[in-house]
Amino acid sequence: MPQKFDYSLDYAALDLREHPELYRVGVGEQGVLLVQPYKSELLPHWRFATPQLARESSEKIYAMFLAYLKTGDFVGADMARKFLQMGYTRARRYANHKGGKKYDGPVPADKKGVSGAHGRPELPRTPPDPVKAEAASIFKAKWDEAAAHPAYLRQKAEHRANYG
Repeated sequence: MPQKFDYSLDYAALDLREHPELYRVGVGEQGVLLVQPYKSELLPHWRFATPQLARESSEKIYAMFLAYLKTGDFVGADMARKFLQMGYTRARRYANHKGGKKYDGPVPADKKGVSGAHGRPELPRTPPDPVKAEAASIFKAKWDEAAAHPAYLRQKAEHRANYG
C-alpha cells in the first residue's frame, strides 16, 4: 500500500529535488502547493481563467512534465501532473460555483493546506459556466495524457518500490 503524503515535513525549507526519498505521491493533488522547488517552477505557469489561458498553461506544464521525466525527476513529473489535475479541478469548481467557493464557512485552522470539506457543507451549484467548463476539459485532457504516460507510470512504480 502506498504511503500517504506527509504533511508533517517542513516543505518551505526542504528541496525535494535533493531529497526525492522524502516524497510521497499521496492521493490526488496532495502537496501540490507545498513541494519545493517544483511549486516555484510550476505555479507561475498555472492559469485556468479562460480556455486560451488553460491551453497555454496546460501545454507549458505538460512540456515541463516531459522534461522532468526525461531527466528521471519523478517528483517533478508528479508535481507537474498534480498541477494539471489542479487546473482541471479548480476550473471545474469555478464552472460549478460562481466565484469558486465550494464550501460554506472557513477552513478549520488545523486543516489549512489540506484538501477537503472538513465537515463544511457544500454550497449549492450555480448554473454551469461554459468558459470555465471548457478550460477544465483542456486541463483534463493533459492530465489524462500525463497520468497514462508510460515513462511516468514506470518512474512512479520505481519511486514507490524504492521509497514507499
